[in-house]
Amino acid sequence: MNQDPSKRPAVVVTGISGNLGRTLAKLLHKHERIIGIDRRPFAGRPKDVEMHQLDLRKKKAEDVFRKNEIRAVIHMGIMHDPRMSEEEHHSFNVVGTTRLLEYCAKYGVSKVVVLSSANVYGPSPDNSNFLTEDAPLMAASRFSGVRDLIEVDMLAHSFFWKHPHIQTVILRPVHIVGPTIKNAPSNYLRLRHPWVMAGFDPMVQLIHVEDVARAMVEAALRPEPKGVYNVVGPGEVPLSSIHRELEREPIPVPHLVARPLLGVLFKYRLANFPPPELDHIQFLCNVDGARWRKDVSWQPQHSMRETIRSVLGE
Repeated sequence: MNQDPSKRPAVVVTGISGNLGRTLAKLLHKHERIIGIDRRPFAGRPKDVEMHQLDLRKKKAEDVFRKNEIRAVIHMGIMHDPRMSEEEHHSFNVVGTTRLLEYCAKYGVSKVVVLSSANVYGPSPDNSNFLTEDAPLMAASRFSGVRDLIEVDMLAHSFFWKHPHIQTVILRPVHIVGPTIKNAPSNYLRLRHPWVMAGFDPMVQLIHVEDVARAMVEAALRPEPKGVYNVVGPGEVPLSSIHRELEREPIPVPHLVARPLLGVLFKYRLANFPPPELDHIQFLCNVDGARWRKDVSWQPQHSMRETIRSVLGE
């Protein structure tokens, strides 16, 4: 007899209603039973995706784990909003992640995937060319707004060591871009006249949103991966080459002027980026993805040109 689909072991996806979450659900739902958790509604949700519109910090989130057999959790329910206070970010991201990891341990989840970011290393004039997973997480030293993201990464790292029987994977992808993605890198690349730092042309690493979704599926469903992985796309390219591919007309701004000017523009909502984001178009933050390539035979499906042009909706 066929097993009742509602009784099959499920994959829980937090943050499923975001653009990356919807891309992941599209990949997974035909083969896996998916349970989504998000405070936001899931626009265009496939009928076979079970959805719980709730906050991870609330007690009701535990019911999802108590009432279902969960084979894997993919956690990307992380808030990235430069307009929100650090207190709100900390509560949602750190407390929410803490609760989720507690449920995973309590209810015997065997695989936990936490989506972090290569941004936790932080762009810096002192960075070596390609940072490995062992490099210190220094982003908060220049940008306090990412402190909670580093804390989430470290919580997952600690969970990995405390619960060796649970296969925990921490993915640190490079800048995610795509037609529906509205993060800082994608928004910046959509500007007709983007600022560039006069005298600087850093090498940049991008990855297509569909390749990130594939990486999370690989991490969640394959038995081998565990630990921390940098996830890279098709390579690295100078920022100036990206602008040329997109036919942009950059405005060179002296870095001593750029930060105070952007601070004023951001304060009065004339810009969407806080001043510390300028580090990403001035300094290196390139990572080594060799470990991920080796352990899962990883190859991104999208070329560099496809990845760059995806911000235009192509």
